[in-house]
Amino acid sequence: MSEPRVLLAGRGLVEAPRWHDGRLYFSDWSAGEVLAVDLAGTSEVIARVESLPLCSAWLPDGRLLIVSSPDGRLLVRDADGSLSTYADLGQPGWNDIVVDGRGNAYVNRIGYNPMAGEEFRPGSVTLVTADGTAREAAGGFAFPNGMAVTPDGSMLIVADSHRSELVAFAIGADGGLSGRRVWAALDGAAPDGICADAEGAVWYADVPNRRCVRVAEGGAVLQTVALDRGAFACALGGPGRRTLFVTAAEWRGMGVEELVAPGSGQVLAIDVEVPGAGWP
Repeated sequence: MSEPRVLLAGRGLVEAPRWHDGRLYFSDWSAGEVLAVDLAGTSEVIARVESLPLCSAWLPDGRLLIVSSPDGRLLVRDADGSLSTYADLGQPGWNDIVVDGRGNAYVNRIGYNPMAGEEFRPGSVTLVTADGTAREAAGGFAFPNGMAVTPDGSMLIVADSHRSELVAFAIGADGGLSGRRVWAALDGAAPDGICADAEGAVWYADVPNRRCVRVAEGGAVLQTVALDRGAFACALGGPGRRTLFVTAAEWRGMGVEELVAPGSGQVLAIDVEVPGAGWP
């Protein structure tokens, strides 16, 4: 495993990395932008959406889904760059998204607005099927965050940040979720964005602990990448999917106007031995 190298710097709260067609796509929540960057560090803005959070995922047909959290919509970006409504999620407050190989989109919702000082309400995961129909698929999360689907499409793993857990569900033939179980208990961790690899392990990003960690089912730590700022999310991509991309920034806290130090957002790249698998 190599040392982290900076692929892109000078951004804000960077999140939701997704490898697609030779480039890494990610969001800058501070700027309300979805961007793409190549392995040489050349970047471009591909969409602007005033949303916090701002996460995205690729459909099997090559279109990009973008979560518009304040108005409770799932947007789709077509080949000409235009945005339109893909699904109505029914209410505001949405967070992360992952799409499996059949086109099922899983979007989660925290349940309350911690930045506004609202009282706790449990979060949930909603399934949006390929026809745009949305229905709640699982609930009872303290703070649902990053999600990943295993390579065979049979399991969804959800990071519950405030419970320090990775939670697994079986994915049914209709995309529904069942058989909830704790996939890994992560003592003292705050798992944020996650991704899976070809050996069945999961990488999770951790903001307060400033690191990315690779764990096996059950929680055994396999590898740790220490950083000098908070790690918000990670994804495996690049040639052979052997590069771990990490979005990181200097976290200031939930109750401040600027959540991260301006210009501290970076996209980092680390070469790893075990390639990525599954989604994202």
